[in-house]
Amino acid sequence: MYKKIFPILLILLTSCVTVAQEATPTDAPILFVTSTLPPTKQGLTVPTPIPPTATATLDPSAPTPTPSCRDAATFVEDVTIPDNTNFSPGEKFTKTWKIQNTGTCDWTGYTAAFKSGERMNAPDSVPVADTAADATVEISVELTAPSVDGAYISIFELRNDKGQVVPIGIENTFWVKILVGDAEAQVGTENCYYTTNPDYVQQLIDLINQARADVGRAALTVNPILTGAAQGHSLDMACNDFLQHSGSDGLWTGNRLRQAGYTSTYYLEVIAIGLPGDAMNQWRITPLDWDAIINSRVTEIGVGYVFVRTSSYGGYWTVNMGRP
Repeated sequence: MYKKIFPILLILLTSCVTVAQEATPTDAPILFVTSTLPPTKQGLTVPTPIPPTATATLDPSAPTPTPSCRDAATFVEDVTIPDNTNFSPGEKFTKTWKIQNTGTCDWTGYTAAFKSGERMNAPDSVPVADTAADATVEISVELTAPSVDGAYISIFELRNDKGQVVPIGIENTFWVKILVGDAEAQVGTENCYYTTNPDYVQQLIDLINQARADVGRAALTVNPILTGAAQGHSLDMACNDFLQHSGSDGLWTGNRLRQAGYTSTYYLEVIAIGLPGDAMNQWRITPLDWDAIINSRVTEIGVGYVFVRTSSYGGYWTVNMGRP
């Protein structure tokens, strides 16, 4: 026997939550759920990754492996050429970044390598001065502004002595962004420089499925339509610097899902900021969000993540869940 369910509008802080009233919160046909986050990013705590430990050996005569060090870095500041500095076509300049070694490895033989974007006559890579753990280093690259007016970005990554990419905070790149000639009108929301992180997305899916397994709920399978809708909303939030379910175009969750081609009327959405662990912590302390994470009726999931360094929160998460 079915009973008619009437949606109730709740206002939690600055976020809107729409749920359907039913006896068990985790089974309620929630249409969408929002994270209730503070209006500033001061409360965001980014956990420090745990360095790998040595693997124990069962042979007492074998030497004990030495624990390996951990590579990590943090962007400190643009020493020269702030974003959107204007240059004449063909003008030469030197871009310098200050980076801190926040890992446990001393840097020897590390390089800064061109990755993508406008090359601006950048070399394939430049050497990074030897840098002890916790110390800072300035990395400089000689560049040339393009010959055509416009807005340009040149993206670099830090590599260790084995050629592996060293993460810079919660992303893997750093960059220089300039204007050439009469290009001021081209700067704005249409020029959003962002990064994605498929590893973070998979980590969050694994964390959600583990949380569901802990309470006896089935794992969710990835749905590409939900993924596309979630990624689109994360990109919208990151590039337009806001955190809410209503998009910059005024569309709410259901509208976005229908536009993406998801026809089911049973869906949930949660949003968050930070690293995968940060997102889980934000949802865990918000009952409606956690009810959505462990909801027994949903069967599929789509996760979107976008990082914009100049935004208020950096990394933006959207998780869409539903059932066919």
